[in-house]
Amino acid sequence: MRPINYLIIALLSLQLFSCNGNKQYTQETLSLAGDWKVALDYDKVGKDQKWFLSDLKNTKDINLPSTLDDAGIGEKTKLGNEVNQDNLYQLSRERSYIGPAWYQKEIEVPSSWKGKSISILMERVIWTSEVYVDGKLKGSHNSLIGQHKIDLGKLTPGKHQITICIDNSRLHHLFSDEKEIQDFAHAYTNTTQIIWNGILGDFKLIPVGDYELKNITVLPNVKDKNIDFKVSSNGISQKQLEYIISDSQEQTITRGKLTGVNKEIVSVKGDFKTWDEFDPKVYTLQVVEGNELLYTTNFGIREISTQKNNLMLNGHRIFLRGTLECAIFPLTGHPPMDKEGWAKVFDSAKAYGLNHLRFHSWCPPEDAFNVADSMGFYIQVELPNWSLEYGKFPEMVKWERQEAFKMLEEYGNHPSFCFMSMGNELEGNFDALTTLVQDLKNTDQRRLFTTSSFSFEQPHGTVPEKVDDFWISQWTKKGWIRGQGVFDTYSPTFDKNYQANMDFIEVPVIQHEIGQYSVYPNLEEIKKYTGNLIPNNFNIVKNDLEKKGRLNLAQKYLEASGQLAKILYKEEIERAIKTPAITGFQLLDLHDFPGQGTALVGLLDAFWDSKGIITGPEFRQFCSELVPLLSFPKAVYTNAENFKGKVEVANYWKEVKNPVFEWEAKKKASGEILKNGAVTKDQIGQGTFNTLGDIEFSLSEIKEPTELQIEVALKGTDYRNHWSIWVYPAKQQDPKSDVIVTSDWGKAQKELAKGGKVLFTPAIKSINGIEGKFVSVFWSPVHFPDQPGTMGLLMDPKHEAFNHFPTDFHTNWQWWDLCKKSKSLDLGDSKITPIVTVVDNFYKNRHMGNVIEMKVGKGKLLFSSIDLHSDLEKRPVAQALRTSLMDYMNDNSKFNPTYEMSYNEFKKSFKAK
Repeated sequence: MRPINYLIIALLSLQLFSCNGNKQYTQETLSLAGDWKVALDYDKVGKDQKWFLSDLKNTKDINLPSTLDDAGIGEKTKLGNEVNQDNLYQLSRERSYIGPAWYQKEIEVPSSWKGKSISILMERVIWTSEVYVDGKLKGSHNSLIGQHKIDLGKLTPGKHQITICIDNSRLHHLFSDEKEIQDFAHAYTNTTQIIWNGILGDFKLIPVGDYELKNITVLPNVKDKNIDFKVSSNGISQKQLEYIISDSQEQTITRGKLTGVNKEIVSVKGDFKTWDEFDPKVYTLQVVEGNELLYTTNFGIREISTQKNNLMLNGHRIFLRGTLECAIFPLTGHPPMDKEGWAKVFDSAKAYGLNHLRFHSWCPPEDAFNVADSMGFYIQVELPNWSLEYGKFPEMVKWERQEAFKMLEEYGNHPSFCFMSMGNELEGNFDALTTLVQDLKNTDQRRLFTTSSFSFEQPHGTVPEKVDDFWISQWTKKGWIRGQGVFDTYSPTFDKNYQANMDFIEVPVIQHEIGQYSVYPNLEEIKKYTGNLIPNNFNIVKNDLEKKGRLNLAQKYLEASGQLAKILYKEEIERAIKTPAITGFQLLDLHDFPGQGTALVGLLDAFWDSKGIITGPEFRQFCSELVPLLSFPKAVYTNAENFKGKVEVANYWKEVKNPVFEWEAKKKASGEILKNGAVTKDQIGQGTFNTLGDIEFSLSEIKEPTELQIEVALKGTDYRNHWSIWVYPAKQQDPKSDVIVTSDWGKAQKELAKGGKVLFTPAIKSINGIEGKFVSVFWSPVHFPDQPGTMGLLMDPKHEAFNHFPTDFHTNWQWWDLCKKSKSLDLGDSKITPIVTVVDNFYKNRHMGNVIEMKVGKGKLLFSSIDLHSDLEKRPVAQALRTSLMDYMNDNSKFNPTYEMSYNEFKKSFKAK
C-alpha cells in the first residue's frame, strides 16, 4: 500500500463555516474516515491477550464510518422457511456479530498540533468504546444516544497506531421483567434497527489548545426576542474570543466579544424571529478565536409551556399531530447520519399533515434535529428505556441518568427538541423516575418532561405523575381515550369524544400509540430490500400464499385491509381533535413497523413510501393545522329520517376572519347533489375548536339503498373533509321469489333435494367459524397470536349480488352490524370464490368468507354466515343485503354456482344444525 500523507488529509479536513460574505472560520480536524482493519473477538480474549499492543491478526478490511453489516462481516444468518413465530417475527440480518470488534489504523499527527491535546470523536456507537494509542489505553465511553468523545492527551507529531475496541454486547437491561430480558428498546434491538457494531457519523481527531470551550447553552427569551447563552469551558482564553450569530442564509445578525470564562453568561439583544411549525427561523451561534472556529450550535427562539390541558408555543396553542419513529431503517439497519436521510423521514411525515415525531425509546443523531429544526417539527426523544422493573438494577439507573443529561447537553439548543420522556411504558420504581424528571426540569426549562410514555402499571398509567409537564396515555382511571377499546365494541358514531374520561386531568394529554390496525403485507415491497436486511418474513408469507393458490389475491388483500385501516385511522384522529382535553396524538404508526411480529400497521411502508392506500393530500383532509369536521350520531339511516349534523372546525393555523364553510351531500355513485348550503362565523381564532352551525335535511327523496357523501370545505382554501352515510328504505321486505330463506338445515336440505334454491342463514352460534370482527388485527397476529383477528372484507362491488346493496370493495362503516353478527368460514383448500371474502391475517392465511354459493345435491345454495334473519326491522343494512342477495338468486342466469359440495361435506365443514 502506498504511504499516505496524513498532513495533507488534515489540511483537507478543515471544516469551513461561512459568516457574513466571504469570511471563513475553520476548525482544524483530522478525519479518520477511510480504510481500517478489523478483527472480531468471538471469545472475548482481546483484552487479556493484549491485541492492542501490536498489529491485529486475522483481520478484514472495512471502510469507516460504517458497520460490520455494511461491510458484509459477521456470521451469515441461517434463515428458516416455516410459518412460525420466530421466522415471522422481524426482518432478518444478512450477517450478525455481537461482541468486541477491534479496529486498527495508523495515523499521522500533523506537526502543527505539537503541544496540543487531542480528542477522538465518534458520533454514534453501540454500546461501549475503548481507544488505545500505541498500545496504551487512553479512555473509554459508553452511550447509545450521543457522541463518544475521548481525550487522547498530547501526541507527538508523526505516526501513531490507533486501536479502537467497539463492544455492542448488552451492557444494561433496557427491557426486562421478572420473567425475561429482551432487547426491545429501540436504541438497542434487532426488531427495527439492528444491534450493529461499528462507528457512524462524524469520526475524527480534534486538537485542543490550552483553552477548551466545551459547551454552550442557549437560553431564548421569546418575550423580548433576545437570548442569553452560557459558556462551559476549562478556564479563560488568552486570546480574544468573539461570538457571531447568523441566520439560515449565513447573514450575520450580530456579533460581540466574550472572555470565555467557565459559566460566563452573555446577553444578546436583537430582534430575533420566533420559531414554530409555520415559520421555523433557525440561527447559528459560532464562537471564534481569530480565524479558528471553537464552537458552533444552532438555536431558535421559542418557548414551550402549558396552560392546564393546553400546550402553548410562543403564547399560541398547538396540537401535536404525531407518529412514532422506532429506529426503522430497512436498508442499512442503522439511522442515517446525514440531513438527506432524515429529510426523507420528515418530508414524508409533513406530506401527511404531521408536525410531531416521537422517538420511541431512543434518541436520533444530530442531523435529525437539524432537519426537524429547519422544517418546524416538534420532537419528543426518550431515554433508551423500556424497563418493566425500573430500579432493580442500580447501575442501569445510574447510566440512564447520565444518558438523560447527555441528551440535554448535546441536543438541548435545538428548537425542535420540545419534549422528553424517561422511556416507554415504564414500570417499577416511580420514585426514582420522578426524581430524575424533577432534576432534569430543574436543570433545563427549555422543554417539557414526562415520566413515562404511558404505563401499564396501576395506578400510574391512569393518572399523571405530579412532576409531569404533559401526560401520554391510552386510558385514564375512567376509561379508554383511544379507539382500540371503542370501535369494535360500539356501533359507529361520529359525535363522540373522550372528554368524560378526562375531565379531572389538568395537564396536556397526548394519546398513546393510537391506531395499530394491521394491514396485509405488500409483497411487492420484497424487491426493495437490497441492503443489510432480508425480508424473510415477507418471503414466508408469499410462499405460504402461493402454496395455497391465492398469491394472485395478495394485492387485493393489501388494498382491502388498507382501506379498512384508513377509515379507522381517520376516526381515531377526528375523535382526538374533537376532545378538548387532548392536545395531541401519536400514531402507531403512519409507516410500518417490520419487527415485533411484523407489525404492518402503517399506511406507508417501512421506507416511508406509499402503499397506494391513501395520498398525502387525502390524509391531510383530517390531519392538518385546520380540519373541517362534522359531528353526527350514526352511519346508517332510513329514508324516514332527517340527517342532522354539526359543522365544526379545529383551527391551529391562524385567526380566520369571516370564514364561509360550504357543505354538500351527494350520491357517491352518480355524483348527484342532494342538498347543499353554507355556514359562516365572524371569525375562528387560532388554537380553538368551533361549532359553526347545524345542518339538517330530509332523506325522504332516497328510494333505494344509497351511499351519500357529505363534504365540508373552507371556501377559498384547500381545507376540506368528507364522510359517508348509508340510507335505506324504511320499509323493506323480501322480493317475490322462489328462493327459500331459512336458518334450519333440515328444511334447507329438503329444498335442495328437490332442486330448489336456498338462502341459508343459520343462527351464528351454530356455525363452525371464527368470531366476526369489524376492526382489523391489533398490532400483529404473530406477536399476539391468540386474538380472533381477521383483516376486513373483500368483495367485488360490481357483483350482481350487490345490485341493490351499495358497497365498496372493502369494509366500511355500514358493515359494522353485519360483521359483528357473523362468523368467518374457514373454506380450507376448496376452490370456492366467496361473494364476500374475509381477509385472514397473514400468519394463518386461511381461505375465508362469509357469503358463499355452491351446488348442493340437485339444488343451489347461497350460505350466509352473516345473520340475515333476526331483528331485521331494526337492522336495515341486514335487510338490504338479504333483499339484494335474493334478487340475485331469482335470476337463474346470474345465480349459477359451479362449486359442488355434498350434504355431508357441507354439514361437516360448517357444523350446520
